[in-house]
Amino acid sequence: MFAPDQLLAALYEAEVNFVVVGGLAAVAHGSDHFTSDFDCCHARDEENLERLVEALRPFDPRLRGAPDDVPFQWDEKTLRAGSNFTLSTDVGSIDLLGHVSGLGAYEAVEAQSDTLDLYGHPTRVLSLDGLIASKEAAAREKDERMLPELRALRALREKGEPPPEAS
Repeated sequence: MFAPDQLLAALYEAEVNFVVVGGLAAVAHGSDHFTSDFDCCHARDEENLERLVEALRPFDPRLRGAPDDVPFQWDEKTLRAGSNFTLSTDVGSIDLLGHVSGLGAYEAVEAQSDTLDLYGHPTRVLSLDGLIASKEAAAREKDERMLPELRALRALREKGEPPPEAS
């Protein structure tokens, strides 16, 4: 079950500092890209990591794709020890990023974000320019496939035209 609304509500309620990036950010800007995970870049200060851990704890975060016998403890110490985590939760997959390719850490990502309404919450979402820069830097095949649409959405925005309605 993918429930980004529940993840977003929990992060918002816990006052976690984060920016939505990746596929959900593209969709928020008008992309027809299908996404089945929630990607966000988060601030890595101690207080924010504590809020992040508590916000996601009810969803039973665990390492995605790791063997069951790999030990994993969901706490601030674990988050401090790494930068990026791919997790499975009871409400879907989430990628927690301390760093975004082509942009850097949270502060740089936040500086390239817009505030958009997502599921009824004012949410920091990576800008189209930021998305394009991150997809170009990542240079993965799936990112390369998204670039023409993201560039077209940016061109529409620059002309003052709204993105096409989702089908």
